[in-house]
Amino acid sequence: MRHSLALASLLAVAVSACVPPPVERAPSARPAPAPAPPPPSAPKPAPLAGDWRDWPLTPGTWTYERDARGTRSMFGTGGSDAHLVLRCDLPERRLFLSRAGQGTSPLTVRTTSATRAVPVRPTGGTPAYVAAEPGARDPLLDAMAFSRGRFVIEQAGAPTLVVPTYAEIGRVIEDCRG
Repeated sequence: MRHSLALASLLAVAVSACVPPPVERAPSARPAPAPAPPPPSAPKPAPLAGDWRDWPLTPGTWTYERDARGTRSMFGTGGSDAHLVLRCDLPERRLFLSRAGQGTSPLTVRTTSATRAVPVRPTGGTPAYVAAEPGARDPLLDAMAFSRGRFVIEQAGAPTLVVPTYAEIGRVIEDCRG
């Protein structure tokens, strides 16, 4: 029996040698936190589909300004750069519809009562804008001012602008008409 007891003790020591000893940690030591996952990339805007009157508005608001050359209404999110500008050159009684960008393809203006493509040309300024010059009495201007809630400016290669119809638009038009 002694031999069995010695063999059992030896076997118990051998089995316990296979298990690693517990790691002792100081009470305040904690495992390092897992690295935070990278932030998700900004989702690309979904292509606009369906009726344009249901498309979400482009972020921004209209402002109205008067300066030495005339008046202007600007649509944007603030600062000096605007997405869209309607300017009246008072001495010449000329209106300019400008959008940020460099593309020279025509602007397509969609309102609830009219849709028309208007040619543009670069303005030569910094930042880059392209401008159309409708006549001060062009019915497209009235269609923009009185469109039901919004109108759309589309141009190949540029983001579509869905802008609200605020009073600033009509104010610039009336300034130029005298």
